[in-house]
Amino acid sequence: MPVPKHVAIILDGNGRWAKAKGMPRTYGHIQGAKRVEPITKAANELGIKYLSLYAFSTENWNRPKDEVSTLMKLLAKYMKICQKLCLQEGMRARIIGDKSGLPADLLKEATELENATAENTGMCLCICINYGSRDEMLRAMRKMYADVKDPDEITEETFSRYLDTADIPDPDLLIRTSGEQRISNFLLWQLAYTELYFTPVDWPDFTEEELKKAVDSYRHRNRRYGKV
Repeated sequence: MPVPKHVAIILDGNGRWAKAKGMPRTYGHIQGAKRVEPITKAANELGIKYLSLYAFSTENWNRPKDEVSTLMKLLAKYMKICQKLCLQEGMRARIIGDKSGLPADLLKEATELENATAENTGMCLCICINYGSRDEMLRAMRKMYADVKDPDEITEETFSRYLDTADIPDPDLLIRTSGEQRISNFLLWQLAYTELYFTPVDWPDFTEEELKKAVDSYRHRNRRYGKV
């Protein structure tokens, strides 16, 4: 089996990793942020065409205020780092999620990132911020309801066109770090036939070699899509 075209990753374990070291949760997020660039480069080198990173969910707003504030600052800072990386590597960046709920400074940096890389034709890096799959589907249904008047016209393809991932293929492989084995409201529609890979490694310790292990596991599987 070839390398997966689209890999999605739930970046989990930052807080627990920090706590195990006697450090505050925010320290874990800071260290975890440092893993994004090398993993993105590694994915690009492996020939992956789409990489989706679950950076901040709609539920994450319920975390302590200082932790949310740190995450917002880290994400805004990362937008600049990502822009430089994408321009160097010829990659395109997309922000997936409800942008209307983002702080003004983060929204500004995110918009600049998307605009600056829009014409690039290399790997597409999808950064999921203020994203929740149920929220995405509700927003999609509202938009579809305004456009499609005949229920018989609604197909899976019709609905997919209203999702945040409208022009992005469904993930072939989902990786979740830290040992947790759940989807956590991430790409529920898109993951219908995705291969799942769970690793006990926390995100701050997730190396390029760990990514290769996940991809190698995928390449040894037989995807049947409900067939025999």
